[in-house]
Amino acid sequence: MGAQLRDTATELAGVLWREHTVYRERSGGMVIRGEHVRRWISLAPAGGRDEILVRAGRILDGGTTAPARSEAVVHLSAGTDVLAAACRRLLAEAASDAERAPRGGAAPGSGRARRAGKTARRKGRGRHTGFGSWVIVICVVGVIGLYVYSNAALHG
Repeated sequence: MGAQLRDTATELAGVLWREHTVYRERSGGMVIRGEHVRRWISLAPAGGRDEILVRAGRILDGGTTAPARSEAVVHLSAGTDVLAAACRRLLAEAASDAERAPRGGAAPGSGRARRAGKTARRKGRGRHTGFGSWVIVICVVGVIGLYVYSNAALHG
């Protein structure tokens, strides 16, 4: 199944995109990356003997992949045209999900969203001197006062 899956993935990649990268996953499946369209497709053996699980998703900024948004089981004997049609449908679903996602590109619980929330809160507060800054100011004033007092006592 591995060699047949590799051949199918290579042929499918040529049908879908002119620019692509095909590589093997750790689990034994094949991945087709289309960097120019920012999408990926994964082909993995499914439960049936002649079936493959096709998943599609987006490529995020920095080259990392987002989790699969859609998947389907396709018979390998159906041919490349049927497989390509299923992949195009899954890619269209992934694209429509990307349009519905927030424009910032950050999921609500991600680090980028938390940082954006912190900077928004800071901008709304205005300029306030923090506790640590006040401690430093008081220490500096104390050192200057001690210096002036010791000079006055010695020379006064």
